[in-house]
Amino acid sequence: MADRDALTPPRCPGPGVAELLAADSRAVPEMYRVDSWQDRGSAPLSAARYTSPEFFAAERERMWPRVWQMAARDEELPEPGDTVVYANLGKSVLLVRQPDLTVKAFWNVCLHRGRLLRTESGPAQELECPFHGFSWGLDGDLKRIPCQWDFPHLTPDRMQLPQVRVEAFAGYLFINWDGKALPLAEYLAPLPAHFARWRIEDCSTGLWVGKVIRANWKAVSEAFMEAWHSVITHPQILPFTGDANTRYSLWGDHVNLALTPFGVLSPHLAEKGLTDAATVEAFAAGSRMRGMAPMQLAPGQTARSGLADKNRADNLTALGYDAAGATDSEVLDAWTYNVFPNLAPWGGYGPTIVYRWRPWPDQDATLMEVRLLFRTPRGQPKPRSVEMRMLGDDEPWATVTEWGALGAVFDQDMANLPYVQQGLVSSPNDRVELGNYQDSRIRHFHATMDKYLAGEL
Repeated sequence: MADRDALTPPRCPGPGVAELLAADSRAVPEMYRVDSWQDRGSAPLSAARYTSPEFFAAERERMWPRVWQMAARDEELPEPGDTVVYANLGKSVLLVRQPDLTVKAFWNVCLHRGRLLRTESGPAQELECPFHGFSWGLDGDLKRIPCQWDFPHLTPDRMQLPQVRVEAFAGYLFINWDGKALPLAEYLAPLPAHFARWRIEDCSTGLWVGKVIRANWKAVSEAFMEAWHSVITHPQILPFTGDANTRYSLWGDHVNLALTPFGVLSPHLAEKGLTDAATVEAFAAGSRMRGMAPMQLAPGQTARSGLADKNRADNLTALGYDAAGATDSEVLDAWTYNVFPNLAPWGGYGPTIVYRWRPWPDQDATLMEVRLLFRTPRGQPKPRSVEMRMLGDDEPWATVTEWGALGAVFDQDMANLPYVQQGLVSSPNDRVELGNYQDSRIRHFHATMDKYLAGEL
């Protein structure tokens, strides 16, 4: 099937994703070449979707119990007895690594008086309630009731910890509260096919940062669903980012993608006459990682091909992996997927960014988490995940020096969001207007939300 960029609405001038993939130094798999955008119309959204306690309550009651939520990464609980506490909207789930290395998930509640069994992630020999000492094995079977004589009515089968449905994909562990969701592979399609090449399951969380943002969780997540805000919010990345030439893809109800090309000029700078060397220099200064050593392009080499070669060497070859088939796009571009409702796992071969958003605790605030996943050197054991570093209200993202210029980019995004929330509360017409193409992932998200609220999913 041929590329279909011609069927999308008008866009900025300059090379689009179809042209860049056609010019790639490697053969690009057909599944990545196909444009799957669909016209989602031009209707506005209601501002109340972000501000209304009633809409928030409807999400809590009719959407969140029915979706798959990413609760942990595999490397957070690698050893038998390791546990992870996942909390959202007042509900707490305990993921437990079993002796056979499978993972079970339980409601994190003592069946005696209701206390949380665990308040923090970490290793455990058994699951003992800190209140009275009721205890369960790692498999959820009852082990011990203190003063057993007083509880003749509590049989082991009645006291087995209720399980929560859990399934895995690419090193991510997902849970579903009501147990009725589609099989995870079906829910995530086409991610399993797209991600098979990249083997994200071999990567480990090397940096993990969270911060409470004073805006609705949807408004925060939507700031990462389109790239065209870069011209105003992130002007420093325009010399190496094809922001307005991003391709937006939509699949089914739960998955979409923004594929943003790097190593090319923003179409907003097309008249500036910047050189390829200037693009490389700007990329090095604004790289999403700790910065790049200076590099020189070979005669006739483009910025895009030179940066792709460097990333291929640094992120694959240097770690012992065969980079021969890794395309320029896979080692360079931003493959920003969204999984409804609150996960954005990047694809590709580089150090991988993962976003997760949770209401914290209501419609007016969000816990935003950013992880960086690093590929494990070939032949070495996969390291355990680092713990999340929680930033205070007065700590900018840029205080995390390990990710270099990326922190400043997040600070630029976060500077907008409290004012977005304030503006939505103040909306004079209860309308949020969206673009037809560049905001289409936001339209897709809200169409899926409406299906859950209507009981159609």
